[in-house]
Amino acid sequence: MSDYDVPAGAGIDVLRVFCGPDGRHGNALGVVREGRHQPDEVSRQELARKLGFSETVFVDDPERGHLDIYTPGLRLPFAGHPVVGAAWLLDLEVLELGVGEVFARQDGEFSWITARPEWAPPRTLEQYGSPAEVDALPAPPPGEGWLYAWAWEDEAGGRVRARAFPRRDDGITEDEATGAAALLLSARLGRALNIHQGRGSQLLTAPAPDGTVELGGRVLLAQAGL
Repeated sequence: MSDYDVPAGAGIDVLRVFCGPDGRHGNALGVVREGRHQPDEVSRQELARKLGFSETVFVDDPERGHLDIYTPGLRLPFAGHPVVGAAWLLDLEVLELGVGEVFARQDGEFSWITARPEWAPPRTLEQYGSPAEVDALPAPPPGEGWLYAWAWEDEAGGRVRARAFPRRDDGITEDEATGAAALLLSARLGRALNIHQGRGSQLLTAPAPDGTVELGGRVLLAQAGL
């Protein structure tokens, strides 16, 4: 067993997506390379629940990049860190999701995807007065619904401190790095962002005139499935 408690020989790669500059942290992602072994939604949801990652992605066609994404409790049409991670692992320029085609590129140490903010599930984006206020929040804060708590670290430089709380009773108390929320925040503010989320993850965004947003970060292989 690894630190992620994934059995050797299960054919499941574990990635860390949106790692910090020191290569640490990032959000763990399970990648099931042979989606045919879990051919239906029920079996996929059960495996995602057992693995316990904030998201698990099933690869149905590695050449076309056809992906199917699950949290421990529900299926998602789109999520940021699974798509960034899968694009890096599969080394593809286009991935196929239920929402449409997602374009990807590699740029040095960063992996990027181009996505539309409207693909992201709704979140409450709540601004706080300082990074210290964000750091002081309990996990999770009182209330219901998905909360993305953020504050400016350096507004002129586009640097943001953020934490994310699903608050959906699926075992994920705090999400370490949340690409979908970063897309929504970048679109709302209309500017590129350098986001420090969770314990030490880094997410980069860059909105485009056509309404899309590029989302990027570092990806590392934590455990190779055999």
